[in-house]
Amino acid sequence: MLCPFCGHMEDKVVDSREVSQGASIRRRRECLDCHRRFTTYERIETIPFQVVKRDGNRQKFDREKLLAGLFRACEKRAVPSSTLEGIADEIEGLIQNSPDREVPTSTIGNIIMDRLKELDQVAYVRFASVYRRFGDISEFIEEVKRLAEPHRPESHKHGDEG
Repeated sequence: MLCPFCGHMEDKVVDSREVSQGASIRRRRECLDCHRRFTTYERIETIPFQVVKRDGNRQKFDREKLLAGLFRACEKRAVPSSTLEGIADEIEGLIQNSPDREVPTSTIGNIIMDRLKELDQVAYVRFASVYRRFGDISEFIEEVKRLAEPHRPESHKHGDEG
């Protein structure tokens, strides 16, 4: 900590106590060079994490909204809530580690779709139908066909060749 009186970089903490109901810490410090005392305050950074919507608007990240979407997609499916909490944790960590504290909703949506695709294909299609805004049943059917393709038995994949 830089001494406000002499500019020396080393000090010792003489006293610490919580203030504002634990929202910050007040520290009395003593400069090791000029021996003058000064006070510093430490508080938790409260800059909200933001998501950037498709239309460019920014919104505060809402973990509960994300979880609600996951639970809705997995309704009546055999997906443990702890697994959905883990997906939410992963996404929250991504946002917290973002250098500019903003993440496009498209990034979040793609992560959710990747995880749901691995977890439960019905939940994946439910989520994809809302996220990708399918306009009609044909778009929905095409997505289901794409989802089913990797699961075809080997004999069907090469049956038309030859």
